[in-house]
Parts: sequence; structure tokens; C-alpha cells
Amino acid sequence: MNIGVDEDLCIGCGRCEEICPAVFHLNEDTGKSEVIDPDACEFVGCCEAAWENCPVEAIIIEGMSHH
Repeated sequence: MNIGVDEDLCIGCGRCEEICPAVFHLNEDTGKSEVIDPDACEFVGCCEAAWENCPVEAIIIEGMSHH
């Protein structure tokens, strides 16, 4: 699964890390979320939930659109 975080949109709320800690982590230096293990999406099954719950739609999953 191709997944990423748009740092320009990310507000560092930490919701994605709470929902899916195997994939997302808040960078201590930038305060923004980053993907630490994109391959884990296939096994943990929480990437879509993190994507749906991001308040600023900063999570990008290839092939999925909020609109």
C-alpha cells in the first residue's frame, strides 16, 4: 500500500498515531506525523481508519479520495 502524510496539511494532532501506531509516528523535531512502516498497512488493518479520522485529510493513500 502506498501511503504518506502531507506535512503541509498535518497539524500534528496525533490521531493517526493513536489509531495506527504500527504505521504512524509524530516526529519530535517537526511535530508532524510521518509514516514509519508503510508495509505494516497490509497486516494491521488500521490505515484506512487513520485516513478517515484525520481532521485535516493529511493522510494520503494511493487510490483513495475524500471527495
